[in-house]
Parts: sequence; C-alpha cells; structure tokens
Amino acid sequence: MQIISNEKLIRRNRNIARYSSIVGLVILVGGMFISFSRPELIIFSFAALIMGFLISQVGIYYTNRWGREPRPDQLLNQALKGLDNKYRIYHFMSPASHLLVGPAGIWILLPRHQKGVITYERGRWRQRGGGLLQGYMRLFAQEGLGRPDFDISNEMQSLQKFFENNIPAEDIPPIQAALIFTTDKAILQFNEPEEPPIPTLYLNKLKDLIRKNAKSKPITVDKIQQIVQLLPEGEEKQTAEGE
Repeated sequence: MQIISNEKLIRRNRNIARYSSIVGLVILVGGMFISFSRPELIIFSFAALIMGFLISQVGIYYTNRWGREPRPDQLLNQALKGLDNKYRIYHFMSPASHLLVGPAGIWILLPRHQKGVITYERGRWRQRGGGLLQGYMRLFAQEGLGRPDFDISNEMQSLQKFFENNIPAEDIPPIQAALIFTTDKAILQFNEPEEPPIPTLYLNKLKDLIRKNAKSKPITVDKIQQIVQLLPEGEEKQTAEGE
C-alpha cells in the first residue's frame, strides 16, 4: 500500500497543538491566580478563564489529530498494512481527510478515539460511561463524539463535487465510508433494528472490511488510475510492505 501524506500540514498542525495547549494552560492558571490573589479583579479573572478554556479546546482538537503519536493517520496506516500496492491512502491531500483508493473502491475513513459506550439510537449518536470523571475528561481533555455521520456526509459531498468537476459523473465509482474507533476502550453497542448509517467498527477490523469489498465490489485498475491521476502527490511518499 502506498501512503501519501501532507507532511507540511501535519508539521504545522502539530505545532499548533503544542503551543495552543501550553498557552491555554498558562491563561487558565493566570485566571485562577488572579481570582485568589486579587478578588477585586474578578472580571479579568473570568475573562482569562473563558479565554484559556477556549484556547485549551483548540489545543485538544489539534492534539487529538496531530499532537499525539501514533496519530490517527499512523494508526490507519498500521491497520491497513499488508494491502498490496494497488491501494493508495491519502492523508490530508483531498476533500476527505483520510481517503483510501484501490480495488475495494473509494473509501472515506473517519477515525475516532473516544472511549466509553458508543450507541446509535433514534438517529442520534451517544457516548456514555465513566461517570463524573469521564464527563470531566470530555470537557477538558477530549472531544465529544459529536455527529460523525454529518462529518462523513460533508466529506462525501465535497469529494463527489471534486470528482464531478474533473470527470464525467457516470465515471465516478461509488464513494463509501467507514467510522473507525482507534481505541479498545470504546465499546460499540448497536441494536439490530437500528444500525448506524455507515459501517462502524474497531480499527483491527478495517482491513477485513476492505478486503471483503474488494472481492464483492471490485473496481478495475483503469478506474483506479483515473481516480489517482486526479489526486495530488504528497511531500513524502511511503510504501507499507504488502503481503
């Protein structure tokens, strides 16, 4: 499998993660210090706490995606290792953050690191578990689950529009997507009457999903090359060893 990444973007966002986390923490500590040492400046203390919290949230967002190793893109690379060189995975090189192109078709991959019990009920995603500590962690140390189906839908629409601007609509293979949880501390619990609108699975099941689709719904080498020619090459190109 060939790995094509936007290394310049990754380096930039890694720096944003590092500095925003430090700055946010410093401002929060400063706000607390003012509240205890100069009670008459309570307005400034509140302002500092709010600003520090907002900057810290930016830091959390960037840290989860680019500041920690292994990063989500590295985890996807590792999970897909063994696919042959007909496959290419693009990280931050297209309208989709993580895009896999190969015999299994076109796949948007959405990695998520959230912990706890993950459910999908009545059209809504929910994340439960951990009590007060888990609630505190979601507020100050990790993102909430949000609406991953919306995130994927937006990426699919952007990618479809990108392809339509470059090749005839009838030549575009179906765009598929998967939501992948990258931590074994996520517990996926779905009821059969209402399954998630997209394949949702653990990281170690991803390669099996791709190989299954390559057998049941393969696309031709010519079609793969047509799509690949539309996508840019990264600053660095690696090859994950195939089987």
